[in-house]
Amino acid sequence: MKQKIGFTALALMLWMSFSAFLSAPKTVAQMTTEWTRAKEFTKEYLDAMPEDGMGYKPTPEIRSFAEQMLHLTAANYNFTAAATGKANPMQGKKLEAMDELKTKAALTKAVMDSYDFVLDGIKGLSDAQLAENVKMGPREMSRETVFAKAFEHQTHHRGQATIYIRMKGIKPPNEKLF
Repeated sequence: MKQKIGFTALALMLWMSFSAFLSAPKTVAQMTTEWTRAKEFTKEYLDAMPEDGMGYKPTPEIRSFAEQMLHLTAANYNFTAAATGKANPMQGKKLEAMDELKTKAALTKAVMDSYDFVLDGIKGLSDAQLAENVKMGPREMSRETVFAKAFEHQTHHRGQATIYIRMKGIKPPNEKLF
């Protein structure tokens, strides 16, 4: 019985330590590292898809590869503008509908520019400012949380693009956790 209580206590302490690690506030330096990695990873996805895959849709009712990437791009701008208070240079533009952004070169530039906007936004903040609350639509949350939601969003859509690449018969980039 003592062993079971001891094991349970140890497991609880490990879980609490891990939970604290996951919920520990991020710093500007940490966020810059993570977003730089995300930018590089997304670039690998763009590089993997050939020019003739930009308009590819696995089924007619979903976004094309380019539209997925432009959706990710628009969100990068929207989330960052909300988190930083900087003007969104793409405000009011329907990126997914802009045919001139659907070539591989133009798409890659547009997507990479959105990551630069995110990175510049993060670098323009102090660690203390990351904890400040801002409005994101009807919600109020910390700047750090807004960037976390943006990170989750871009990861989700890049992950969806994996299937597009595979369906074109191409091996997608390897996972890039570090």
